[in-house]
Amino acid sequence: MATNAVGIIPLDSSASRSEFLGANRGLRKVWDSLHRVARTDSAVLIVGETGTGKELVAKAIHEESLRNCAPYVKLNCAALPAGLIESELFGHERGAFTGALTQTIGRFQLAHTGTLFLDEIGDLPLELQPKLLRVLQEQEFERLGSNRTIRVDVRIVTATNQNLQQMVQERRFRADLFYRLNVFPIALPALRERPEDIPLLVQHFVRKFASRMNKEIEHIPEGAIQILRQHDWPGNIRELQNFIERAVIMSSGPSLEIPFGELKRIVKSDTPRATRTLAEAERDHILEVLRQSGGVVAGINGAAARLGLARTTLIYRMNKLGIAQEKSRSNWKCSRIATI
Repeated sequence: MATNAVGIIPLDSSASRSEFLGANRGLRKVWDSLHRVARTDSAVLIVGETGTGKELVAKAIHEESLRNCAPYVKLNCAALPAGLIESELFGHERGAFTGALTQTIGRFQLAHTGTLFLDEIGDLPLELQPKLLRVLQEQEFERLGSNRTIRVDVRIVTATNQNLQQMVQERRFRADLFYRLNVFPIALPALRERPEDIPLLVQHFVRKFASRMNKEIEHIPEGAIQILRQHDWPGNIRELQNFIERAVIMSSGPSLEIPFGELKRIVKSDTPRATRTLAEAERDHILEVLRQSGGVVAGINGAAARLGLARTTLIYRMNKLGIAQEKSRSNWKCSRIATI
């Protein structure tokens, strides 16, 4: 992304609308794998940390498959009590159990001729795993409370943030089911492994939320992008998206205002020290820009403009970070304000 003379990055209106953006080598491998497997009927197991976009990949597989005109049905195995998952998957007849007042069609039958996405497959109860295996092998099942066999034609895509191979060794996941699901694995990289993609993702989310909130945000401070690249993002893309949404809410002018105080974790540093806090990184960056501007805060060539901030916002942050400005005709310096 191009940077202008005052150290701000304008929003690029030509960037892709997709939330799964990036040029990272690992990400390109994901999309190559996706394109290879999408038009087959093979089972796909998507693995990756929480927030890396597993559901987006599953939906993309369906949309590029030969089943894209048929239903795309999903179920989060971790979102339901164990006693309800069987009914959700296979359905039940009226009177099959207490509270079963009507016949219910399960997700497998709803996904007939289409794709069924089972998220958090590692949380599927062990006692239900043989029943899932049977459907995958035979493409048939019975509803709870019924002896009638129902045949289906379903393509299965699963996802997990757990190590299923280790779960197999610990006998918490059936080996035969794992091999049936793991026909074509796709591993998603964590966001901290693709920092070069963060600027594009930030642009996309800023544009998305600014449009939704009817705000005119035209640029992003270059220093903000650098700090965001250094954060390790334990919640991955989902965490970055939520963080940028809050930033857009807080922004009142044409420049994105980043709530750095919310990023409490340690960032990587090129300095001799092994680590430094985000507040320290922000403080050092402001000090450097102040040195470049000769201590001038306001004006077209002042530090506020270089950072893409309002003058009052920069002064507030300087005070908050303990930066006191002392100017004279010959020199200037910034020092930490004494605290009691």
